[in-house]
Amino acid sequence: MEFLKSIHLIHSSIGLFHTLAALSAMFFGTWVFLTQKGTTKHKKLGYVYIASMLLMNLSGFGIYNFGGFSLFHAFILLSLFSIAMGILPAIRRKNDQWLYNHFYFMNWSVVGLYCAFWAEIGVRLFDMRYFWWVVMLATMLTSTLGAIVINREAKKLKQIGTKKT
Repeated sequence: MEFLKSIHLIHSSIGLFHTLAALSAMFFGTWVFLTQKGTTKHKKLGYVYIASMLLMNLSGFGIYNFGGFSLFHAFILLSLFSIAMGILPAIRRKNDQWLYNHFYFMNWSVVGLYCAFWAEIGVRLFDMRYFWWVVMLATMLTSTLGAIVINREAKKLKQIGTKKT
């Protein structure tokens, strides 16, 4: 742990736990994002992704880099909202649009995770003079690519749901 502190990567046990949960979420979220949907493997790995995200988000509330509640904590709330809006339709399956909503919000939670990753990279590797520019550029590129892929695929799902009604 001292080595990680000396190179300014991890500053506390909760930071280490948060980082490990984030890496797990990135691995499983990417796997689910890129592989066939609806399979037993998709569901199992999706649950691991959700558990990792919950652990990451909840541990994030214990990290205070700016002396208190910050913009990063607000993004935790947005992440939790996205996960809830993605998983609840899949559990309830109340209407024909459940699959669209599940796909849309869960995939945006993965994109948000990558945007948070760029913010962490920016904090660790760049002087604060460049931090916002680097993070803004990386986040915009990630969000734009995510939007293209998600909206293209979600449009197909929305049409499927509309045809059934």
